[in-house]
This record gives sequence, C-alpha cells and structure tokens, in this order.
Amino acid sequence: MARTAQDVLADAARRTAPAADANRLVALIAAGEAPREVIGALALEQHHIIASDRRSFLHLAERAALPAVTGFFRSLAQGEGLALDHLGPLAAACGLDERAVGAHEPLPGCQAYPAYVAWLALGAEPADAVVALSATFATWSGYCATVGRALREHYGFDDRACGFFDLFAAPAPEAAARALSAVTAGLEAGRCPSRWPTATDARYRPMS
Repeated sequence: MARTAQDVLADAARRTAPAADANRLVALIAAGEAPREVIGALALEQHHIIASDRRSFLHLAERAALPAVTGFFRSLAQGEGLALDHLGPLAAACGLDERAVGAHEPLPGCQAYPAYVAWLALGAEPADAVVALSATFATWSGYCATVGRALREHYGFDDRACGFFDLFAAPAPEAAARALSAVTAGLEAGRCPSRWPTATDARYRPMS
C-alpha cells in the first residue's frame, strides 16, 4: 500500500524528535535559572537566523517546480518576515537597542540550523525540503511555547516582548495543510521519497 503524505510527514517527525531533555537552554529558561543576558543573546542570534531562513525559503520557492511546494515556501518566508517584526520588542525588553543588534557577530554554533536550511535551499529537491523542515516544526513550536510562558512568569516580560515566541508557539492552522499539500504533490510527481531516510543516511537526489 502506497504511503500517504501524512505518513511521510509523521515518520519524519518521529525519527527526528529530540529527547525531552535535549535542549538544556529551554529547561533553564523554563525554570527561571537562565541569566537575562542569555535571553538577549538568544534574541540577537535569532535576528540572523530568521533573516537567513527567509532568504532560504524564498530561494526554495523560486526553485520549486510544483505550485503547492512554491506556495509552502512563500508562506514560510512571509512568516519569517513577521517574526523579524516581533524581534524588536524582544530585544528592547532585554535592554538591546538597534545599534547592539546591528553590531552583534553571530556565534557559529548558534547558526547551525540556518546553515542547514541554506544547504537545503541550494541543493535539495524542494519537495524533500518540505519534509525535512516540517519535521522540526512541532519541536520548535513546543520550545517557543515553553519560553513564552517562562518569560512572563520568571522574567516579567509583557505580551509584546513575548510576541516572537507566541508567533511560533501557535502556528497558523493552515500551515499543516500547506505542508500536506506540498508533500502530496511531491509524491505524485516522484520528487519526494515515500520513505524518509534516517539521519545517518540523509541523501538528496540531484536536481534534474
């Protein structure tokens, strides 16, 4: 029996889900034990992450041969633009002004994820990239929900300052439908594997 797009997405999410205690920073913030400066550093790094991801999503949208896949990545790029707007209040709540944000040199280790997304944008089949990225969304959403609550409870941040995390903690209901549509189109066109490889066997077909 042929696997559906829902099967492929669920399998990818299951295979890549981290352990509950994998992210030590989120745990420290949740307990109110992370210094306020760490929250500021997170905000500074996110300025670079979000800007990079937005460019990558736009590039994937341009490369995609299937309308559903193009629409998926254009929607992600729009969301990243909105996220950038929310980073200003977060940085301000951490005592950071525009000059501090502009002067920040990103740390290589903090930029591993956008580097991976950029690699996907350059070399992966866009329909495959939908699966790879969608697999991370549930984990990221959960982290953002936890951090948003903790910033209110332990750090006294208001709703505007938490807007960045709130945005990702409650993704638009249609986002899952767009991913499903994109992967369905990829499967039907033979541009998306019916069985997602493991992390140790991650390979992408060359672009035709």
